[in-house]
Amino acid sequence: MTTTRNKTYDMICVAMFAVIMAVCSWISIPTLVPFTMQTFALFLAFGVLGGKRGTLVVVIYVLLGAVGVPVFAGFSSGLGVLMGTTGGYVLGFLLSGLLYWSLERLLGEKIWVRALSMVLGMVTYYVFGTIWFMVVYTQNTGAIGLSAVLGWCVFPFLLPDSIKLVLALILSDRLKKIVKKSGWE
Repeated sequence: MTTTRNKTYDMICVAMFAVIMAVCSWISIPTLVPFTMQTFALFLAFGVLGGKRGTLVVVIYVLLGAVGVPVFAGFSSGLGVLMGTTGGYVLGFLLSGLLYWSLERLLGEKIWVRALSMVLGMVTYYVFGTIWFMVVYTQNTGAIGLSAVLGWCVFPFLLPDSIKLVLALILSDRLKKIVKKSGWE
């Protein structure tokens, strides 16, 4: 009974956070790389659900978008979005999840581990996404310098993403306490 309840709980939580991530990606300011609340949902999923279930959230989110469910920024979807210039940032979320999961397994679930994992996860999706952007942009448009890509895709997002990370860390810490008190976990 407990195993069934835990699996059901996991499925509900993962599905719920995949939906939250989609809704947060729709809250956007369109630019070359849209400003969205998507990274807030990403950090919140990791913080509340942990690395394993948080990574499953990202997998489901990416798969939904890949098959045509409009879960990405601007209600977009499809492999074209994932293979486009900004798709590397979304795919980088998967690497962030795997990194978070690994650090959680190695160092535990302490608040400083969660904070470090989120910061390193942010660096991971920035690095992966920036490399991806440069490769795809160069193939489709022509050569581009690293400083231009950083100016378009990273520097404008550092402060907003850092604020979202801190807010998600604080909120996830409180939500974890509520979940534990409710007996759901």
